[in-house]
Amino acid sequence: MTPSPVVAIVGPTASGKTACALALADHLAASGERAEIVSMDSALVYRGLDIGTAKPGAAERAAVPHHLIDIREPTEVYSAAAFAQDAARLVEQIQARGARPLVVGGTLLYWKALTEGLHELPAADPAVREALAAEARERGWSALHAELARIDPATAARLAPHDAQRVQRALEVWRATGKPLSAWHSATKSVAARGDSAVNYQVFSLEPRERAWLHARVAARFGAMLDQGLVAEVEHLRARGDLHADLPSMRCVGYRQVWDTLEGRAPLSTLLDRGVAATRQLAKRQLTWLRGMPDRQVLACDDPQAPGQLVARALSLLGARQGHNRALTC
Repeated sequence: MTPSPVVAIVGPTASGKTACALALADHLAASGERAEIVSMDSALVYRGLDIGTAKPGAAERAAVPHHLIDIREPTEVYSAAAFAQDAARLVEQIQARGARPLVVGGTLLYWKALTEGLHELPAADPAVREALAAEARERGWSALHAELARIDPATAARLAPHDAQRVQRALEVWRATGKPLSAWHSATKSVAARGDSAVNYQVFSLEPRERAWLHARVAARFGAMLDQGLVAEVEHLRARGDLHADLPSMRCVGYRQVWDTLEGRAPLSTLLDRGVAATRQLAKRQLTWLRGMPDRQVLACDDPQAPGQLVARALSLLGARQGHNRALTC
């Protein structure tokens, strides 16, 4: 028996993924089916990071169950491998409850881990990681990137010098094992770190025809986040006393720029421009990754009809009955 398809909604930041997922869930409910959303977002996992992650609010989460949101403290690390295990388990559990799982998000390394598996890598070494963070505070990440280029030129070539999280991980692997990360990646994938190949995922990707449309959305959203109190949110996080700029949570786009402002490394007057620029870079990386996913169904998120088209296609794919007189919009 062919398994029922599982809808995934992906796309760059600010492309409207959450709104479309909620609209699809609403239309499924109208046809007598329940949906539950499995978040595929590496920032939404952290408690206390609400404004800068555009985290779904209480009303949205009450209307449709959301998973993998607020599951980690910002002091903790959450990996792609952990996501793959959690998401695969949740999809199975949601289906067993007779509901429809919707995988929604833009962290595409998580998608790769879920559907293809990952190479087996050594576990994190907190002592080595903290030593690297201390060195970065003293010497800067560019210096550590230069060190990586000497010991693992293949990995350094694909990482930007300011990509602190990945530079740190590559050096951590080298220092902990004496083996460069590129050598680990060339090994065969572990069966333990497998993709969830038994699930029939159908991927809808929201991508702009005109990049300027997405840039305008990014700018408007980051401006709204500042108006909603993003700086105060990061001030509250800093006041905890157990966070620092090198944690994955504080390297999230937006949080990193606000943290630098509060630390005096950049003026407040440039915060909007820096936040928008960083978010645009994130969107560019996401779009590059999406172009490497040939099986995705692309919908132009800057087309006013695209959200309705996504809902209609998904309902048809799932065999759901469309409610009478319901506008297919989101």
